[in-house]
Amino acid sequence: MGLIDRLFGLVFGGGNNLIRDTAEVFVENAEKGTAREAVMRGDALAQFAGEFAVQQRGLFDRFVDALNRIPRPAMAIGTLGLFVSAMMDPIWFASSMQGIALVPEPLWWLLGAIVSFYFGARHQRKNEQFQKQIAASLAHTPTVMRNIKALDATNDAVPASSKSDQTDQVEHTAYPNNAALKDWAKMRD
Repeated sequence: MGLIDRLFGLVFGGGNNLIRDTAEVFVENAEKGTAREAVMRGDALAQFAGEFAVQQRGLFDRFVDALNRIPRPAMAIGTLGLFVSAMMDPIWFASSMQGIALVPEPLWWLLGAIVSFYFGARHQRKNEQFQKQIAASLAHTPTVMRNIKALDATNDAVPASSKSDQTDQVEHTAYPNNAALKDWAKMRD
């Protein structure tokens, strides 16, 4: 027995497991890998939420944001106004368009670049705000899951007799003259 004990002690004993330690050289320990991944995901979410934290904006920032909202509706309403003016006073519209025909081509290119950059920058800013909102939602996910579990536990704690009493009250108040809806409400319970 002493030889067998020493042999097993060499392979499995001393707080170290020779087989496990050798196998972990070639294959990752799944439990430790999952723990490392959970820590990594939590750290990444915390960093992401911290980076995109909602900040209070001042009066000037809100005023400039309000001004930035004016060009798109103004251009859309102005274009519709041109159609209305073409129908109401075709002579005035034609003379106005003759003036636009005299605008040199480089100025049209400049206008196109300004409008493209304005809308491109606005699109990028809105996309970044959307990413911030997603990060904030992801940061609240654990709290929401805990709340859902608590609500489910509360719902399970309600006795079945009180649930049937509530169903009878709903049947008489919500579906007083509809037999099909009464049957449907009974089948749900």
